Formats: sequence, C-alpha cells, structure tokens
Amino acid sequence: MQESNKESNNQILKATGIIMIAMMLSRILGYARDVIIYSKFGQNYYTDAYNAAFSVPDLIYYLLVGGALSSAFIPVISGYIAKNEKDEAWHVVSTVFNLIMILLSFGIAIGMIFTEELIYILVPGFNQESIDLTVKLTRIMFAQSFLMTLNGITQGVLHSSKHFLSPAIGSVLYNVGIIAIGLLLSKPFGIAGFSIGVVGGALLNFLILLPALKKTGIKYYPGINLKHPGVIKLFRLIIPVFIGLSVTHLNLFVTQNLASQLPEEGMISALRAAYRISMLPIGIFGLAIGVSFFPSLTGHAARNEKKEYVKLLSLGIRTIVYITLPSTIGIIALKTPIVRTMFQQGNFTVANTEATAHALFFYSLGIVAYSAQALLYRSFYATEDTRTPVVVGVTTMSLNIILSIMLVKYMNHGGLALAHSVAGIFNMVILLGVIKMKFGQIDGKNMLVSFTKTSISSIIMGLSVYFTAQIFGNIFGTEDKILQILQVLIATGAGIVVYFISTSIMKMEEAKIVKNIVMKKLKRG
Repeated sequence: MQESNKESNNQILKATGIIMIAMMLSRILGYARDVIIYSKFGQNYYTDAYNAAFSVPDLIYYLLVGGALSSAFIPVISGYIAKNEKDEAWHVVSTVFNLIMILLSFGIAIGMIFTEELIYILVPGFNQESIDLTVKLTRIMFAQSFLMTLNGITQGVLHSSKHFLSPAIGSVLYNVGIIAIGLLLSKPFGIAGFSIGVVGGALLNFLILLPALKKTGIKYYPGINLKHPGVIKLFRLIIPVFIGLSVTHLNLFVTQNLASQLPEEGMISALRAAYRISMLPIGIFGLAIGVSFFPSLTGHAARNEKKEYVKLLSLGIRTIVYITLPSTIGIIALKTPIVRTMFQQGNFTVANTEATAHALFFYSLGIVAYSAQALLYRSFYATEDTRTPVVVGVTTMSLNIILSIMLVKYMNHGGLALAHSVAGIFNMVILLGVIKMKFGQIDGKNMLVSFTKTSISSIIMGLSVYFTAQIFGNIFGTEDKILQILQVLIATGAGIVVYFISTSIMKMEEAKIVKNIVMKKLKRG
C-alpha cells in the first residue's frame, strides 16, 4: 500500500511538473502576445475592442466545455477507464460530443445574428466606432469557440487517461499561433489580424491533440443516448457547475460593463493586462497542482479513503500557498517595474503603466485565494459534489458584483480589481470551512504551521525584492529597456534565493516537494 502511494505521488509530481512547465511557457508567450499588441496599438479603443470581443465566444465555450464539462466529464470517464470499461466511456464521450455540437451550432448562430445587440449590452460606454470594431472582431472569434470546444472535449478524454503532455504542448502552440498569424496579418487587417490569429492558434492546439487521442483507442458512436447511466450521471454533476459558471460570467460582464463607462479610455485593457499578470502564478502553479492532484483525489474518494484524501488535499493547498504567497508579495513589490518592463514601449505610455500597475496591486491580493480554488473546487468534484461549489460560488460572485458597483464609484478601475480579490478570499475561506465540516478535519495544524512559516519567509523575501529593485534603479537608472529587464530579473532572482534559503532553514516539506519537481525537470533537460 505504501509503495502504491509512493508511486501515485511520483505520478502526481511528474504530471505537475509537465503542466507547470507548459503553463509557464504558455503564459510567457501569452504576455509576449500582449506586449506585441499593446506596443503596436497602445491601450485605447482598439485594444479595448479586441479584449471585449472575446466575451461572447468565450462565454459559449466556457458554458459548454471550459469548466462545467471538464468538472463532471473527468470523474465519469476516469471511472469507466479505471474499471477497464472503455467501450462504455466512448459511448458517453460520443453522446456528449454529438449533443454539444448541436448546442454549439445553435449558440454560434444566435451569437452571429445578434452580435451587435449583445455588444451594446456588454460595453454600453463604447462609442459607435468602438462598437462596430468589437462586432467585427467578435464574429471572427466565433470560429475559435468551435475549435476550443473540440479542444476541451479532447483534453477531457486525455486527462481522464492521465495523458497530460499533448494538452500541455497545445496550450503553448495556441499562443504561438496567435503571435505568428497576428504579426503576419496585422499590416493588411489591423488588429483584426490578431483575431484571425486566435482562430489559427486554436486550430494548432486541436491538431496537436489528435495523435494522442488516437492512442487512447477512442471510438465514435453516432446518435445521442440520454438514457446511458454515464450520461445521466454526467448531467447530474454538470448542471450545478453550469449554473455557477453562468454567474461567474455574469460577474465578468458586469466588470466589463462598468469599466466601459469610466471616463478614461483603455480601462478595460488596463484591467485585462493587470489580471493576466496576476494570473501567472494562478495559471502555472494553482491550476497545475489542481489538475494533477484531481485524478488521485478522485481515486481516494471512490475508495472512501478519507484520511488519505484529506492528507493529499492538505499537501496540495500547502504547496500552492508556499509558491503563490511569495509570488503575491513579489508582484506587489515590483508592480510598476513589471508593467513598465513588459508593456511600456511603442504606443503604451507611462500613464498606461500607472493605470495597469494600480489595478495589478489590487488583483494581486487575490492570487493565493484563486490559486487554492483551482484545487478546492476539484476536491469537491472528486467526491461527485458539484452543488456545494456552486452555492458558494454564486454567493461569492454576488458579493463580487455588489462590491464592484460600490467600489468603482470611489476607486475607479482599482475598485473593480479589489472587489475581485475580496470575493476570492471569501470563497476560499468558505470552501475550507465546508471541507472541515464534511470530513471533520482539514489537517489544520500542519496548514497553519506551513502558512506561518511561508508568511515570514515571504515578508523577508518581499523586502529583499523591493530594496534590490530600488538600489538597482538608483545606481543604473531604468530609462533603457535592457536596464528595466535587468532590474526585474535581478530583484526577482534575489527574492527567490532569499525565499528558498529561508524556507529550507525552516525545514518546510513544501520546499522539498518543489525542489524535487525542479530537479527532476533539470536532470531530464
């Protein structure tokens, strides 16, 4: 049993390492894409229209596949694969695919017909020129919804089979496609070239998944069998998540709606740029740990191994906090240098940097909470409980919307970012409380000790990062782009060294886990 647990933990670490590296590359390329777009077009109505154009296509994708399907899909398909009942799994996959294709076609058709009306609702503060551009870009991006839906279903099958490499590579190719095609077509088509690039990137993502999908032995069955036990079970799990995601996107629409009515131009772009920076540790570490721990949590839950389930969940949360808390403090300490280094060039001005850094400060306050949510939500899905996260999520998003409406009056776009973070912290605390009530424990002592040690080390690291950046700026200046990059890199490097020394002295288990992941990848490299 101990050997089996050890082997399982090694598989989790391996999967986590693969996903972390891929997420890191994908995020870096994502920021490179944003740098190119903002440098070329600035932070104005062009980029506001480009960012707003994702709203409706993304909504269709996320409601059908992005979160709701994967949350219910993986436990159901994993169960059949674990019991060596692959043919039953393929029947469920086929029914889901056929049904989603019908719903997707209907959703895209409605979206194409009523694009302008939807855009008027989403961004009422836009002038007619901005509305027309947003409508044009949105219609291009509907093709992305179709391709990303195919990607989502395929990734669900691959993750259920514990195949993580191809989906990881696909996420990298997605951004490569956007950058390459966008640069190629931006001269003749303007910013619409990058919208076409989004479609091209989604196509590359899908193509890289096909060889791995074929190796799973998947079979396609025409028709829709709504009476299949697996399909019934999937829909029972999916409906609460679907409701929760609807509320989540309602909140995103409210934020965008309020930002479009601010007097300053480019606030949607400022919020999006700041949000993407804050998502770096969430997307790389929180999501990687959540995805890689999910199948093992599902296994413990299926075997009613409550002690092992809680122990693994605690380890995951502690590891997330160990990585993301210092990330939060580091980003806050370097908020202006980071934004200046990444974006301030071409048509991206000093004022744009200040607006983005202001939003980044408030978004950063929620990094730990949203990273933990990536695992906490999956911990409920592993027990086939999709209702609790939805109830908590609906309450949280309602709080987010209320705070957004209140705070935007006094803090402008910074209030929208702060509302997002406060709601995330509230969500994390409630979810942890529910888990404790459900299982009678959450390994609270170890989590508290780990959090205390992480906090002390993070504060020490934050001070070292801040003063290193200040000293560098005073000696060398920050006028040149190379000096700006060096300032961020040197300060970050100093912070990482100080943090690992501090946590190693404290003999933190999480430090050893992260070290093992890094060392294994370096040895393979």
